[in-house]
Amino acid sequence: MTDSTTDASGLRVGWIGTGRMGVAMAERLAKAGVDLTAWNRTLAKAEPLKEHGAAVCATIAELRDRDVVFTMVSTSADLEEVLAGADGLLTGERVPRVVVDCSTVSAEASAAMREACAERGVGFLAAPVSGNGKVVKAGALSLVVSGPESTYDEVAPLLRHIGRAVTYVGEGDVARLVKIAHNLMLGVVTQTMAEITVLVEKGGVSRHAFLEFLNNSVMGSAFTRYKSPAFVNLDYTPTFTPILLRKDFDLGLAAARALDVPMPVTAATAQAVQASVGSGRVDEDFSILLDLQAAASGIQLKPENVHVDDGLGTPRKDNEEQEGGRS
Repeated sequence: MTDSTTDASGLRVGWIGTGRMGVAMAERLAKAGVDLTAWNRTLAKAEPLKEHGAAVCATIAELRDRDVVFTMVSTSADLEEVLAGADGLLTGERVPRVVVDCSTVSAEASAAMREACAERGVGFLAAPVSGNGKVVKAGALSLVVSGPESTYDEVAPLLRHIGRAVTYVGEGDVARLVKIAHNLMLGVVTQTMAEITVLVEKGGVSRHAFLEFLNNSVMGSAFTRYKSPAFVNLDYTPTFTPILLRKDFDLGLAAARALDVPMPVTAATAQAVQASVGSGRVDEDFSILLDLQAAASGIQLKPENVHVDDGLGTPRKDNEEQEGGRS
């Protein structure tokens, strides 16, 4: 595979979907000086991009003359609507040369949209991402990409503006399976992290002390580190909701059935994820798995109000500075 380092700043780029993730990703392109125009169903969510030199359009049709259009939407149905639905990107006389979809959707939906693009002579890349809005802003996002290698080589410089790591994994829609597998581990690790954190707290150890040890051990990771502030201070500001995680577990277990792969740990975690949805706290971060584990263990958690390094360079809040807690 060619490692393209060609400057892609001459490409005219469109962006569809400026939710929490989409707006942060598009902002990185705009800050890099890319000629960018963005659309979102709720136009106000795209407006902040103007501060960084991007344009905002009122209809998807205005993006059809772009060289490359990125999509970052919530569901397979949303992707189909913005690409092939009434007034979608592919329904006009003009179409972009390349569509790059960064959403987490099923391989089947991705394949259908790849075919719809091919019918119009449009290259299609599946490019789902690993991270959240904070990770994007810190420049630490990872992308996994599949599709025609020549198309990947053309847009790779744009992808590298968005994320720190870009991995090409092959033709077709195999990037979707990679991303789903990643998110299954995300849920399993978080549930395991919740269980062991509640265990040590019930045994008399503070959460911040335990997680400090864990993060500095061989078992620590970038993920456990940037989830630690939520666990210590019970800040469940959403980065990824229980409903979105449940969707990925449904997709992952469906893939496991299709490929005849037993996944007992994943299946058990899926029930914990379902319980988090059933709790009704669907607008909070999926880190509420910690609260559910505590409740099942007969304890009630309280914020420790201690600053914890999330590994992303996030500045400590005023109240954390005053507490002077250890990280």
